[in-house]
Amino acid sequence: MSERSGFGRRRFLGTTGAALLGGVAGCSNLPGTGSDTGGEFTWDTATFRGSGPIVSGRPAPGGTSIRDLPALEGALTLYLGGGEGGLYVDLLNILRKIYPDLTLNVRTDSSSSHAQTIVQEFEAQSTKADVFLSIDAGSLGYVADNGAARNLSSDVRSMVARDHFKTNNWVGVEGRARTIPFNTNSIAASDLPQDVMSIPDQPSLASTMGWAPTYGAFQAFITAMRITAGEDATRQWLSDMLDAGVSRYPDEFLVSNAVADGEVAAGFANHYYALRVQNARPDAPIDLAFTSNDAGALVNVSGAEVIKGTKNPDLAENFVRHLLSSEAQEFFATRTFGYPMVSDVAPVGGLPTIDELDPPEFDLTKLANVSPTLDLMRDVGVL
Repeated sequence: MSERSGFGRRRFLGTTGAALLGGVAGCSNLPGTGSDTGGEFTWDTATFRGSGPIVSGRPAPGGTSIRDLPALEGALTLYLGGGEGGLYVDLLNILRKIYPDLTLNVRTDSSSSHAQTIVQEFEAQSTKADVFLSIDAGSLGYVADNGAARNLSSDVRSMVARDHFKTNNWVGVEGRARTIPFNTNSIAASDLPQDVMSIPDQPSLASTMGWAPTYGAFQAFITAMRITAGEDATRQWLSDMLDAGVSRYPDEFLVSNAVADGEVAAGFANHYYALRVQNARPDAPIDLAFTSNDAGALVNVSGAEVIKGTKNPDLAENFVRHLLSSEAQEFFATRTFGYPMVSDVAPVGGLPTIDELDPPEFDLTKLANVSPTLDLMRDVGVL
């Protein structure tokens, strides 16, 4: 990656103590209507912010504060995507406490299952969801492509600076950047190539790397490669990595731990897994490298959209605005370690900002078309 904006391909990851939240399942009403004393719930930025050395001393987040938004009053049904979507429950609880006149009915399932249900309910004219909060853009795109999402106002869309992370129907609320975690005791940033496609050209490097081919984030990465570089080039890349002897792991958190342990010199993983390693092991010798304008620089997003047929369109859109508030974006940055979508909120860990990243420019909803990717990976012998 170029040295633009004053940062290189490598950024030091500081220690972090941000809390990681557990997931939920099923359907629930979020509790909490005030402070522990029974009075009005009092809050500030610290209510949303995580804890730990890397978080303490952060400047106040920029952007639009919740205090500058209309109050959330009324009832909303939220379809919340599963997996990492469960991390958002704490944020929803905070909003519920701030707004005692807000009733949030939350249904949890996988994002893809929710997307199919929303379309089926829309076609049957029995829409139940007001807002869909999905952990992947593909599911948002499926709903929008089937006509089941309302157009968002320009006020909402303007809160996300980069066009790549929004459409007329949905906006990203948190990003996940592809990176190359590497062991600083084993390898230098200068040893890593400028683009992910050339890694197999260095067999001595490729043979010391780890990947998690059965993991959804990795398959999205390969899908992005198939879209941007073509099927033939992707097939060759996968085959060359196998021939080099890349190490296999069940998930990308384990890849990142293996990097920190020195089992492998580097790997392929979403950025926040290295932050999780640093959170548990502050002295772990792990850092991140970022490529530019290729599949290795993919930034996927969690996002939100308002569903056609909602009886509360204004409240639903105001809720989406709250997800893009400075406080909610600070929550995503310091508790889930995600990339804020608002430029005035900084990521943690000394990472480049969202504006400094250089992801490939293509329709992120195409990442939902994973079937050809899985067929390719099976054909090559990766799966």
